[in-house]
Amino acid sequence: MRDQERYGTFLSTVPGDVGVMEGIGASDRRSGEELLDAYSRAVAGVADRVSPAVVNIAVTAARSPIGRDGRPLPPREVQGAGSGVIVTPDGFVVTNSHVVHDALRIEVTLNDGRTLAADVRGDDPETDLAVIKVDEHGLPYAEFGDSDSLRVGQVAIAIGNPFGFQTTVTAGIVSALGRSMRSQSGHLIDNILQTDAPLNPGSSGGPLVDSRGRIIGINTAVIVPAQGICFAIPVNTVSQVVTMLITQGKVSRGYLGIGGQTRPFHRRNVRILDLPAESGVLVAQVQPGSPAARAGLRLNDVILSFDGEAMRNLDDLHRVLSSRPANFRYELLVLREHAKLTLGVVPLEAGAASG
Repeated sequence: MRDQERYGTFLSTVPGDVGVMEGIGASDRRSGEELLDAYSRAVAGVADRVSPAVVNIAVTAARSPIGRDGRPLPPREVQGAGSGVIVTPDGFVVTNSHVVHDALRIEVTLNDGRTLAADVRGDDPETDLAVIKVDEHGLPYAEFGDSDSLRVGQVAIAIGNPFGFQTTVTAGIVSALGRSMRSQSGHLIDNILQTDAPLNPGSSGGPLVDSRGRIIGINTAVIVPAQGICFAIPVNTVSQVVTMLITQGKVSRGYLGIGGQTRPFHRRNVRILDLPAESGVLVAQVQPGSPAARAGLRLNDVILSFDGEAMRNLDDLHRVLSSRPANFRYELLVLREHAKLTLGVVPLEAGAASG
């Protein structure tokens, strides 16, 4: 009787246990459809908000092809294309370095169909980022989010403009954080985001955004044999690099000669070992003869601080290397196994050393 009162009309219209199961199944289907509709609406809403800021970039560049004998042939003009995202209303556009590197001419096609000439304001192959500028004001633009707050499983939406007349949108999740990969120029890029949002041809340089439409990364590459694994440069790195490219035209950074990734610590270890933060930079690679090698850094060391400032992640390390002058001695606080030690390191100017 209590069940009859609780479920009321539902049980009165369902004959027996089979009907109950059918009713529950129908409810589950409705819930699934509602969830799918909500997800679809979220993705469509983000696309509507961000797409006006996503542009097509057509490039004429000078490239030297390699002959059959392995020698470079005389330079010739080649055509290329990619995507970009407007980040200020006065026409600064972020894209990939490999899209605009060695460009002779650049044309930007806006979402409304207008085509404008652009010039390169700064190019940083080490992070595969570049800034170009169009002479226009009052443009729609996308806002930066915070890649440090990202979690694996979070919704990620990739937007590009490969054809110049319509944006493409794909959706997935953030599938991994802190990856490393080599850019098309051969530079090792650390702290990369991995996503399963498929990247369409011509969408390199476009934004990867969250469910609120904030930029969380700039799409840079796709691994074709791996069935659509895509990579993006995290927005906190983008923000630092873009600021320097806009204000200085280049990125001046110190060079240590390591590859690394963020290493979180258990809170108990933070307390027992008196660590400056709940994460550090794990040294995954040390280049022979580099400043890091000369300082005595080893594989699996964890950098805790640089010049007295806590290093929670690679973005922190990149930031201090970009803000401190090279060729000066700085102290590194390092965790080696379960002991802290201090090393002296002299970063070189990045342009004076390869890698």
